Amino acid sequence: MQIFYDPSLKIAIIAWKHKPSNTEYQAAFELLLEYSTKHPVKNFLSDIRNQGVVSPENRKWFESVMIPKAIDRGLKHAAAVFDGNVFNKYYVNMIIQVINKYKIPLKILNTEEDAVKWFQGFYK
Repeated sequence: MQIFYDPSLKIAIIAWKHKPSNTEYQAAFELLLEYSTKHPVKNFLSDIRNQGVVSPENRKWFESVMIPKAIDRGLKHAAAVFDGNVFNKYYVNMIIQVINKYKIPLKILNTEEDAVKWFQGFYK
């Protein structure tokens, strides 16, 4: 995986390059949470095109731990780059349901460029 931060739009980005182990999955998000204690992360982008299937344990951890902590640290918007892969569709639908509970706008897009343009719209 690759993790980036764009300070101009306060975007944290994870581009998954393969199916992560449970440890890798949680470590990536923990790294971003730690980073957000010193740098504002208002926007989050996850490129899940190559992520593979997310385990139920990681999905539950994301919903119950990651999202609430990220919101407490200032998360305002989220986006996912998704290619319609049937293996990720269930995961995406679950994340949409969870994010909606927290009233965080979430957009599913086809490219990182489209996601960045969407985030830019909040700063006009």
